[in-house]
Amino acid sequence: MLLEEISRYGARDAVRELPDEVMHYAKRVVLDWFSALYPGTQVAPGVQLREAHRDELGLGHSTLPGCGTTAFPATAAWINGSASHAVEFDDIFRDAVYHPGCPTIAAALAVAEHNATSGSDFLKAVVVGYEISTRIGASVQPSHYRFFHTTGTVGCLGAAASVAALEAPGNEGVMLHALATATTFASGLQQAFRSDAMTKALHAGHAAAVGVRAGQGARHGITGVADILEGEVGFGAAMSQGPDWAIATRGLGEQYNIGVITQKNHGCCGHTFAAIDAALLLREQNGIKPEDIESIHIASYKTAVDVTGNFDPKTAFEGKFSMPYVVAHALTYGSVRLDAFGPDRLSDAGIRALMARTQFVADPELTAGFPRQRAARVQIVLKDGRRLEHFSPYRKGDPESPLSDDDLNAKFDELVGPVLGVQQTAALREQLWNLDRIQIRDLKLG
Repeated sequence: MLLEEISRYGARDAVRELPDEVMHYAKRVVLDWFSALYPGTQVAPGVQLREAHRDELGLGHSTLPGCGTTAFPATAAWINGSASHAVEFDDIFRDAVYHPGCPTIAAALAVAEHNATSGSDFLKAVVVGYEISTRIGASVQPSHYRFFHTTGTVGCLGAAASVAALEAPGNEGVMLHALATATTFASGLQQAFRSDAMTKALHAGHAAAVGVRAGQGARHGITGVADILEGEVGFGAAMSQGPDWAIATRGLGEQYNIGVITQKNHGCCGHTFAAIDAALLLREQNGIKPEDIESIHIASYKTAVDVTGNFDPKTAFEGKFSMPYVVAHALTYGSVRLDAFGPDRLSDAGIRALMARTQFVADPELTAGFPRQRAARVQIVLKDGRRLEHFSPYRKGDPESPLSDDDLNAKFDELVGPVLGVQQTAALREQLWNLDRIQIRDLKLG
């Protein structure tokens, strides 16, 4: 069965010495996850979750970074997983339309701290979670994404795999049963994207908590259904149209998906990035000012239009999922970072005027390339009659144009610094780059 082969891989990589390059990529995704987590602890739903679980805080060894407290593993994973998805700076595996870091790393960190694991074993567990879940996610796309939020569904498997690797390193049975149990709890509906509710971020936290419980349970004898993925009424049949299960094992343990992760350069929905990149390039190359612009024409793939076609965002959440807003903001202010979504920016008359002069359409050719290509074409017509156009075949931060280690350090300092302060941020950054040489409880998480 499919899970048997996947579990053999997961058990093996949890205990063997991984290539230096793979371990370096693991450090990159962990550093990047913390970049998204710390600002997320300061906003909804992280704040509300801590209040909801206040009677459970101060217990155990699993840290709530930036909050000066702890919880037992499943609660910590639930809160940290949700918080790390809140400000839309978390990583992406493009082919699966999936944010692997939020559920996988949140779960792995909670259990690694609880078990007093080495940093090296924690990194291996993260690799296992990424490799298994990204392949399963890619197997069920693109049809899965029509109704389901992959981070909430497939994220359960990434979290469970990482926890099984920590709870019972090298044990194929525990890996299999953890994955099987987690799969049946996979959930997260696309409708959560279509309002200002906090539910979308909670999908990641739910997946992380499911993974913790499934992994811990499997270690103590809880069994799951081995053919839960490919069975006639299993995950693939229920949540996809014609899944390609060959993808789930292709290159497993040989070619590492953790090395081709997209890491965000803008603080909003990843479907908007190619257009933002194009708009910023045209702005820089031509010295464009907002008052020079007659109209903006954006063409991208259909999912981008479906998810980010809001022309009247009223809240920060809606703004992050509004292509017209983020492109107009980029052309006005030169970036789309955390400060782009405050009330003053959302009501900025100049931005709203540009949005009113924006057209946003689905291009059939670009739609056919989704999810493996996330492209956009932006044309800006100036009031002097010039037409400026740029096609972005991919996004800055995609594997074709990755963020460098220095870029990730700068992102970390920008996002973590306001929460921890300059000195503690620098100290934590240094620790994260040396995770394979320290114990996980030695991290100064604040």
